[in-house]
Amino acid sequence: MNASYATVIAPLTVRIERTLPGPIERVWAYLTESEKRRQWLAAGDMELKEGGSVEHVFRNSELTGHDGTPPPKYAAHAGESRMRGRITACEPPRLLAYDWGEGEGEATSHVRFELIPRGDAVQLILVHSRLPDREQMLSVAGGWHTHLGILLDKLEGREPAGFWDTHTRLEAEYEKIIP
Repeated sequence: MNASYATVIAPLTVRIERTLPGPIERVWAYLTESEKRRQWLAAGDMELKEGGSVEHVFRNSELTGHDGTPPPKYAAHAGESRMRGRITACEPPRLLAYDWGEGEGEATSHVRFELIPRGDAVQLILVHSRLPDREQMLSVAGGWHTHLGILLDKLEGREPAGFWDTHTRLEAEYEKIIP
């Protein structure tokens, strides 16, 4: 299996790693600062302390210059969608973790970012756990793979591929590799 793909490391838990250009403070800023985070994932305020609130304002159709139309199952996310959460760990600039989906009427999942300096690069380890089912695992794996690809492209000064086309292709690939 391609090392760049997310892997299942426990029931309803995926892990994905990326090597990003550093320094670590730059990558941390792209995880935590709204204006930088909106370029690859979602805007929104973040109280950087344990128990602090997190808001993500997703506009996936605006992430790249050629995003296309979302597939029918994601039509509700063609415009803006929001996610709230609560920070469970914050150790700048190495660790950020939060509950994902707080107050949305369903069980929350959990996202953990760990940053490790590797010379001029930074190893990012992302673990998304407590996912409700396989369908969500496929969506999350494809989503993180796509979003982290956009982050890498932004950090390296490249124009990223279209979000929805990439996500649709990757979700289909994950359908074949995630049990």
